[in-house]
Amino acid sequence: MSQQFVGAIDQGTTSTRFMVFDHRGEEKGRHQVEHEQILPQAGWVEHDAKEIWEHTREVVAKGLEAAGITAADLAAVGITNQRETTVVWDRRTGEPYANAIVWQDTRTADLAKRLDEDGSGKVIHAKSGLPPAAYFAGGKLHWILEHVDGVREDAEAGHALFGTIDTWLIWNLTGGPDGGVHVTDVTNASRTMLMNLEDLEWDDELLEIFGVPRAMLPEITSSSQEFGRTTEDGPFGAEVILAGNLGDQHAALVGQACFEPGMLKNTYGTGNFLVLNTGPEIVRSERGLLTTVAYRFGDEPPVYALEGSIAVTGSAIQWLRDQLKVFTEAADSEALAETVEDNGGVYFVPAFSGLFAPYWRSDARGVIVGLSRFNTVAHVARAALEAICYQSKDVVDVMVADSGIELEVLRVDGGITANELCMQIQADILDIEVSRPVVPETTCLGAAYAAGLAVGFWSSTDELVANWAESKRWTPKWDDEQREAGYHQWKKAVERTLGWVE
Repeated sequence: MSQQFVGAIDQGTTSTRFMVFDHRGEEKGRHQVEHEQILPQAGWVEHDAKEIWEHTREVVAKGLEAAGITAADLAAVGITNQRETTVVWDRRTGEPYANAIVWQDTRTADLAKRLDEDGSGKVIHAKSGLPPAAYFAGGKLHWILEHVDGVREDAEAGHALFGTIDTWLIWNLTGGPDGGVHVTDVTNASRTMLMNLEDLEWDDELLEIFGVPRAMLPEITSSSQEFGRTTEDGPFGAEVILAGNLGDQHAALVGQACFEPGMLKNTYGTGNFLVLNTGPEIVRSERGLLTTVAYRFGDEPPVYALEGSIAVTGSAIQWLRDQLKVFTEAADSEALAETVEDNGGVYFVPAFSGLFAPYWRSDARGVIVGLSRFNTVAHVARAALEAICYQSKDVVDVMVADSGIELEVLRVDGGITANELCMQIQADILDIEVSRPVVPETTCLGAAYAAGLAVGFWSSTDELVANWAESKRWTPKWDDEQREAGYHQWKKAVERTLGWVE
């Protein structure tokens, strides 16, 4: 058995996993561990970057064991990650200066508002494809530079390094303080508000707006090329080629084999992320979507995308589980919701971190409305599943308007797609068929594909298209009256969230 597999590290918002795939894109083995969600105050969400690194070490070792292979059997390894989550660490020691600020964190909402008001927002949007928002990494990096003692001085002296989680892991995997490689790829860089979409380089004007010293930034590479090799004292215990790097939603697009312009996928995880391949063309949205880099393979021209990002979907189910103790396992939400025929008039808008696309309202907060004494926790559970699907409809509607493409099928992936009631509700609300692939965890698969393409494990994307297979399809059952009435009430519920934070 010699290099018949490709591995992928998927560092997500709530957990870290390692998966192994064979040439057909079929899973050989995996291991996954959750990490702590640190919530210092309302609107703040943090992770311990050192805990994430330790968990990465653990899942790699146990994932290889689960697959029954060693590092010598891997042709390459890819990495995919929660994108905008921001880490700053000391290159001399490898110690983070503070907890990582997570993409959901809203502490920089005031900064985003100021940038909009002083005109900088137009420059940021034009150059980066992103509106000023607390979501993106540039504002989080600015906050760390301004509020964490010693960081700005060390950054200007060349000691402090910035990265999203992919950069943090690659640096540690390739040696850390002892020669670690400091890189990111175009997809992650495109989520910072600091990269110019046209030339795919850090932009001096954007760096000046956010007050970021260039010396702390990683090199921007393609999504599929050799970045470095793991060290023998690392989790693989040997040299393994690191050759794939994609932000999680971009990786899912690749894993779904959406290589043609006009193909759309929706990933259901902590949040929901719809990404539409627009090919080599940079398509600007006037309706609240993000223009981003879909992927870039080697020296080929970049492929761009429109994205609709939804902050809270699966994490609303976790909130019902962990904070309200409505059920003990997230999977129990399906059985509970199935005990009622409908939502009983209850609508749940989980705007815990404000509303992302297409609203971009950081002043919004979550609401549960329409309650009467008739309602039970089952109605709330069903409303939470419907919220996942209604938020997706909000994005699909504007995506169709921006692109001019009428959708017939939505390709879906991510953990929540195991909830068959939720997928049926999605088909009902959108009035289109919903298709789930055989490998639902396409984020990991996409990172593996990027790594395998770089080293010739797969010869072209045609092989990846041939690997894709459907496991299940859902057909709409609601009539037009039910669909329109439900969406009308949903929009009323969304209005109730707005303006809550002054």
